[in-house]
Amino acid sequence: MRRCLRPFIRLISSPLSSDGTCLAFNRTFTTSIARWAAPPSKPKTDLERRIDAIPLERFRNFCIVAHVDHGKSTLSDRLLELTGTIEKGGNKQILDKLDVERERGITVKAQTCSMLYNYKGEDYMLHLVDTPGHVDFRAEVTRSYASCGGALLLVDASQGVQAQTVANFYLAFSQGLTLVPVVNKIDLPSADPPRALEQLESTFELKPENAVLISAKTGLNVEEILPKVIEQIPAPVGDHLKPLRLLLVDSWYDNYKGVILLVRIFDGTIKAGDHVVSFATGLKYIVGEVGIMHPLETPQKSLRAGQVGYIYFNPGMKQSKDAKVGDTFTTVGSERLVEPYPGFEEPKSMVFVAAFPVDQGEHGHLEDSINQIVLNDRSVTLQKESSEALGAGWRLGFLGTLHCSVFEDRLRQEHGASLIITPPTVPFKVIWNTGKETIIQNPALFPDGDEGSSKVAELQEPYVEATITMPEEYLGKVIELCEVNRGIQQSLNFFTSTQVILKYLVPLAQLVDDFFGKLKGATRGYASLDYEDAGWRKSQIVKMQLLVNKVPVDAVSRVVHTSQVDRVGRQWVKKFKEHVDRQMYEVIIQAMAGRRIVARETIKPFRKDVLAKLHASDISRRKKLLEKQKEGRKKLKAVGNITIQQEAFQKFLAK
Repeated sequence: MRRCLRPFIRLISSPLSSDGTCLAFNRTFTTSIARWAAPPSKPKTDLERRIDAIPLERFRNFCIVAHVDHGKSTLSDRLLELTGTIEKGGNKQILDKLDVERERGITVKAQTCSMLYNYKGEDYMLHLVDTPGHVDFRAEVTRSYASCGGALLLVDASQGVQAQTVANFYLAFSQGLTLVPVVNKIDLPSADPPRALEQLESTFELKPENAVLISAKTGLNVEEILPKVIEQIPAPVGDHLKPLRLLLVDSWYDNYKGVILLVRIFDGTIKAGDHVVSFATGLKYIVGEVGIMHPLETPQKSLRAGQVGYIYFNPGMKQSKDAKVGDTFTTVGSERLVEPYPGFEEPKSMVFVAAFPVDQGEHGHLEDSINQIVLNDRSVTLQKESSEALGAGWRLGFLGTLHCSVFEDRLRQEHGASLIITPPTVPFKVIWNTGKETIIQNPALFPDGDEGSSKVAELQEPYVEATITMPEEYLGKVIELCEVNRGIQQSLNFFTSTQVILKYLVPLAQLVDDFFGKLKGATRGYASLDYEDAGWRKSQIVKMQLLVNKVPVDAVSRVVHTSQVDRVGRQWVKKFKEHVDRQMYEVIIQAMAGRRIVARETIKPFRKDVLAKLHASDISRRKKLLEKQKEGRKKLKAVGNITIQQEAFQKFLAK
């Protein structure tokens, strides 16, 4: 018994620290915790042994960039099959993991995968990033470029260079990425590879002889891509003997492991049990597991300089907001030896909607659902809001209308939520007489009335620079559409004899009002659109409200340009009248812009026929009954309230 207690007696009799704690006990306890946090050592797998034998010079990190729907995810599948990462003919679009991505055929989240490829008898470690093509997810693309040394620039052989091809090219070019041109879908009857190669040369100065002509769907010529990647894209730079320096590229949430981080290792090595610290938050963590995406999470003994992989902590990181994308991590004690990376610019929400549950009894379930999706989508802003007509809800901010639509689809599909989404609005800037500037995201808070307008010096709205590519035959219709939507023409270029690039400054408020749908309709789907922020401009804007019997309906308010007040006002009152039931007395529906009534509709009351039983009566008797009915209506109107069912608001706000 005495022998068993000897270690504890030695600990208790050891010297105390300045705060009265036992130093030896602290050391022993910390060492035990670190040993407990690190998983038990296992023999290395064949995959780990192959990776360990590959030097940094044989690493390649690359991504695929292209316009939406040019075949990025399909090409990713072919490359994964070619390297033996997945079996042939298996799960299609394996890197599109969300239901909404598979249903719509688009990529929303940038997904990654590591592949081993044998070229000329030597193993190469290839790291592939499948990036989104749509402009709303530009932040995902920018983050992906930071972990890559090069990119495959993918162009559809039948559609050629499109708006987002141009935008993504300049984004990749500014990051210094080496570009390998790839022309896809050459098996289509409408394919015209020579025209696509000519566009690549004239627009981007990429030599046609360096391009690979493929069909990702059938697998034709896909095997020619990876040798080009190895020969043309440079190996990453780094030193695994230096102190750890890793960049946080992305994060997602797991119910069991907490926040999982996708990282690019620039210097040093990281393994389970390491103590790391964040430069952005100063928080310290113990690494629980490291690994690569192959194609799913595959644990490894360690990650070294040049690799891209995932890590999570034990105990886990609990909140996604602690994972600052663009943050630098290093080992505890090496903070002064490592220079943090500048990080990324956080994407700003440009489109705002209000979301309310159809049934207020489901408020808790909808709140949990929204919070779960926000954990994996950092670019959504969230704040609580309430409405007299629709109850408690939230104001959500998104990068664009597609981003909003995808979020709504995920709520309905993944969580079975039923909700009402108000029409999208954009932020506005108010410059007060005092010189103070305020950005207003909620139309209900927009200054109106005599008191508000007297304090305002200037109102501004956000503009975007829209780049539209289209066949020349639709040029007139597109210019007309842009002019109607208050656009200001910047440039017009023919980059081939039949294809036009048109640049316009357009108010963001017009762009979110189904501009893309109107553009597709005007050009039979042949036009493509890309846009980027162009700052704030002075504007004649006014708050518009819907009134029912002279009482404003708080759920329906919007800030519009003065030139559109009459048209929008007539639409509102006409549409709302269709969904409001007749009452016992007259219902007056009005649209008000500022202090001016711009449109009105009246719903006639129910009226009992008080003269039904009178046949050959005197005229004075009839008048007496009618006057009595009129007096009764006045009394009813004085004490009664209009009761509008919530369904009327739901139908009015429905797309």
